[in-house]
Amino acid sequence: MNPWLTRLKQTTYNTTFMYNVRMLIAFAGTAFVPYLLNAQLATIPLTLGVVAAAISDIDDRFSVRILNLIYTYIGFFITAASVQLLFPYPIVFAIGLIVSCIGWILLGSLGRRYATIAYGCLVVSVYTMLGVHLFEQWYLQPTFLVLGAAWYGLLSTISFLLFPVRKVQDQLSASYSALGSFLYAKSNLFDVDMTPSSYQQSMIDLALENGKLVAIFNEMRMSLLTRLKGDRGQKDTRRSLQYYFVAQDIHERADSAHIDYQKLAKVFQHSDILFRFQRILSIQGKACQDLAHSILSRSPYVHNKRFKHSFENLRISLEKLREDGLYDQVRINALFALYQNLKSIDAQLQNLETERNLKLINAQQAENQLKDDDLKGWNDIIVRVKQHLTPESVLFRHAVRLSIVLFIGYVFIQVTHIAYGYWILLTALFVCQPNFNATKRRLYLRIVGTLMGIIVGLAIIYFIPSIEGQLVMLVISGVLFLELRSKQYAQATAFITILALINFNLDGSAFAAGLPRFIDTLIGCALAWFGVSFIWPDWKFRRLPRSIQRSFQAQCKYLAEVVEQYHQGRNNALNYRVVRRAAHNTDAEVASLISTLATEPNIESTQKTLAFEFLCLSHTFLSYIAALGAHREQIQDQEVLTLLDQALDDIQGALLRDEVPDLSAQNMMQTIREHLNRKEENNQKSLIILQQLSLMLSILTRLSMLKQSLSHEPNEDGTEFASL
Repeated sequence: MNPWLTRLKQTTYNTTFMYNVRMLIAFAGTAFVPYLLNAQLATIPLTLGVVAAAISDIDDRFSVRILNLIYTYIGFFITAASVQLLFPYPIVFAIGLIVSCIGWILLGSLGRRYATIAYGCLVVSVYTMLGVHLFEQWYLQPTFLVLGAAWYGLLSTISFLLFPVRKVQDQLSASYSALGSFLYAKSNLFDVDMTPSSYQQSMIDLALENGKLVAIFNEMRMSLLTRLKGDRGQKDTRRSLQYYFVAQDIHERADSAHIDYQKLAKVFQHSDILFRFQRILSIQGKACQDLAHSILSRSPYVHNKRFKHSFENLRISLEKLREDGLYDQVRINALFALYQNLKSIDAQLQNLETERNLKLINAQQAENQLKDDDLKGWNDIIVRVKQHLTPESVLFRHAVRLSIVLFIGYVFIQVTHIAYGYWILLTALFVCQPNFNATKRRLYLRIVGTLMGIIVGLAIIYFIPSIEGQLVMLVISGVLFLELRSKQYAQATAFITILALINFNLDGSAFAAGLPRFIDTLIGCALAWFGVSFIWPDWKFRRLPRSIQRSFQAQCKYLAEVVEQYHQGRNNALNYRVVRRAAHNTDAEVASLISTLATEPNIESTQKTLAFEFLCLSHTFLSYIAALGAHREQIQDQEVLTLLDQALDDIQGALLRDEVPDLSAQNMMQTIREHLNRKEENNQKSLIILQQLSLMLSILTRLSMLKQSLSHEPNEDGTEFASL
């Protein structure tokens, strides 16, 4: 192939570069076409329409993408036209502002696509307020906003048709990259020099990496699901599904815990065995990230040849430990189980891209399904909305909170007639998030970014007085804003501020708008802080008891499904993957809640300490279940099956019904120890099961106590009263 064609093809693999090229074309069109037509004021709504459409863009298959675009344009026009028509009537406008804000946010209860479109409509409503004076005819600004959005939609649709699987491949790459980071974090648990505090920090890091990975898996699942609905037997779709299932299987095996790592580090402190496990986990993490790079660059993945040598040396070391007889055979058996688990991960990576493995995946149609969470009709719509019509719903509280914040801001603008006051509403809309921690973080970044943008923007306007030069800077600022908005919020804010000032300069008022823009930002941030602090404040520690209960319910369902498969036989069908995903999702939610406690007021240090201890133990418990799941297959040993059923009942009683587990758990532990001591080596599967039950029951009492300690509802001042 021609070297230039090869280089061009490789360039198209760079998603970030191609996205920036698309946005460059989009902003160049909205900036220079009105300039050439001598209709420069149209640049303002056209550019803002592109921004709003980019914020509202949703990945989907072609037919649904077209529907999404139509819904978006209709929503944008209705929203903008309503603002234009109601703007002269402050009382009616204020009522409409509250109702529409609550309505748009609650629309998000119907799913991600509706939430994204609704947020774009909210942004358009404030953009329309900013430019309500630009045109005499009420329909011109709504029309230009929709035209800008349609221009972006045309470019994004062309990009989709040229690269239909690009988004899925990017998410696959992100999944394996995050999986690699998770394996690196897991390898830290095999550090023989760890202290209790460093072990806890390693467990916290592992739980947080698990949360990131689960979030990426959820995004990946949604993209695959929408592709599969429109699939016509395409090889790329099937291969992507194969990669996704393999990543999930590797995750379950990697998250498995076959032994207490703290005790393990003490027992084998002067042996090389833990270093060998740590090394294999590290190079498996590197292999996952190499695979991620291969997916991005569309190049074949080459499995590292060092694995064979490393696994052989690890096996020899384990055999030597068993022959020496210096260590507890239960621990040696657990290490062998871990060895087999890592070998299974290695086999998954090695065979991932083989045609034989792809055919095997395609043959297992019963295990090839994804749960469809899309709407099923009007009854489903009514049910989902009703679920959120309660103060218990985070979405409902956010809808009411944000609508009140915007109403207060609007009243303030009407009373004070502050210059460019609608920037207050835009700032409050962008900064006010559903929880305190996210809002607090954005407050600082928004203020810093706005100040930077004003300084740089006014300098650009002063030193580049020509309209053509300023339009070039407008295009660059728009591209950089969209590129950085989810990565570097302060820098993104700076670039959107530069874009806004250049737009103002088209109306001849950039220098007059600079200081008011900063003042409005400060007021908008203050309103957002007031909202999250005093209007149904959503402190995360108040949600912790409910999140803990949901997490334990999901973990118990996961364990029950694993136990059932030891009775009936292994399968990886939809129900198993759904309960496994729910367990990891709720675990990630708890990890996210607890990790942000330090940023919230009114939480006692004792509660914080207990919460982090709970996070470590809860994720450890999930890892013990994952180990059982990784080795699941039908067994015939009735004694072990009876113990499994009894353990499941004890665990459900302790974690779900707050029953005291001491007596039954102690009896169970004694029974398990007796079984472990008399089981023969050839019954390795039963030994793994018994070992995992022993590990789960050993932390069950403490886990139940921590749950009860944290399951108290705090008063407004941070003190507690027992839940009724």
